[in-house]
Amino acid sequence: MSDRLHADAVRVLGQWRAPDDAQERLRREFLDHLDTHPDGVWRECAAGHVTASTAVLDAWGAKVLLTLHSKIKAWLQLGGHCEPGDATLSQAALREATEESGITGLRMLPRPVQLDRHPVRCHPGGSFHLDVQYVAIAPADARHEASDESDDLRWFPVDALPGRSDDALRRLVARAAGPPLGYRTGRRGYH
Repeated sequence: MSDRLHADAVRVLGQWRAPDDAQERLRREFLDHLDTHPDGVWRECAAGHVTASTAVLDAWGAKVLLTLHSKIKAWLQLGGHCEPGDATLSQAALREATEESGITGLRMLPRPVQLDRHPVRCHPGGSFHLDVQYVAIAPADARHEASDESDDLRWFPVDALPGRSDDALRRLVARAAGPPLGYRTGRRGYH
């Protein structure tokens, strides 16, 4: 497995400016994890591993595309595990978003907007996802198609998320749809 993705994760997290103290603590925790675990970007790392996910917004920044995850049975952003072909976290996030949405031409914003650490069952006894979360903007004419990892795939207004979602998703969507990343501009689109 390539060390290139590990190096990119360290670079991205090292340069990222956390929006608050809680995010700064997570940023440091993620960097400490990568310092301790050379395999920390791969699913095989039982102590926890970096994942990449994306809040996909429509071209106007008014709606977010969410997946009803087939195993978790909750509405989530698109994303997942890094793969050996991923050279960067941003590429991993884009690959996952494209695979899970069927939308081509997604435009990734250059920096993560949020970090989230949550328990998962990737290994016996449990593990953690150290999720680096990005934003992508869908083309105005985007047509989506659910992958086999999803029970449903649907657009939701950014200010009216479904009940079967969690606080981490709500924070991600709030950060994705609001300043300083961009702004909703009605018919002019997302910038």
